[in-house]
Amino acid sequence: MKMDLPPKVKYIIDKIYENNYEAYIVGGCVRDAILGFEPNDYDITTSATPKVIKEIFRDFKCIDIGIEHGTVSVVIDDDIYEITTYRIEGEYKDHRRPENVDFTSKLEEDLKRRDFTINAMAYNEKEGLIDLFGGNIDIENKIIKTVGNPYNRFNEDGLRMIRAIRFSSKLNFKIEDNTLLAIYDNAQIIKNISLERITDEFNKIILSNKPENVIYLFKTKLLNYLNISSEEDENKIAELYKKI
Repeated sequence: MKMDLPPKVKYIIDKIYENNYEAYIVGGCVRDAILGFEPNDYDITTSATPKVIKEIFRDFKCIDIGIEHGTVSVVIDDDIYEITTYRIEGEYKDHRRPENVDFTSKLEEDLKRRDFTINAMAYNEKEGLIDLFGGNIDIENKIIKTVGNPYNRFNEDGLRMIRAIRFSSKLNFKIEDNTLLAIYDNAQIIKNISLERITDEFNKIILSNKPENVIYLFKTKLLNYLNISSEEDENKIAELYKKI
């Protein structure tokens, strides 16, 4: 599979390889390219540490926001590109964020911490598509499925349960049965997530290509634990529910 990378993205990846490190585009941009959509932005993952990235791109402005999580933003002609070191995440004690982040030299370790198979693919022109968890097949079959055990993924970050519904609504994909069951069994975890993060995902569902997939909020009992932010949101859900 060949993807056409924007010149600046290709430049960044080639520059990192010239310095004997790996680099790939990763996540949503790979998913969107496979689906035939133009990615909104390109996230780049690499075996190089933030310190090394700053040295490689010393002739460009580098922004350190996110550096504690391994991310350095490189500015090229006013365009900002996030470059993140392969990482392993520690224990999630609050169902929101890991206690610590460790860097790794292995792409597989980085990909297997991600939420869904369709978001756990990487690509560069040298190696082609790296798909260790069947994301491309799941795209072909229009399925939302977690990477590995869904109970583990949702215990790590409860917002992933609503994100599953959001991707289902955006792409008109079905949520895989085991993933859906895990959302049902873990619905109460959503109480640990901030209202701001929930509202952002909820609004994306309402504005998606298939907003009627909001029915998953009922099927999984997630709605029982959500604080709907306004009467307007309640009315939107009620109207969508009538159409199902």
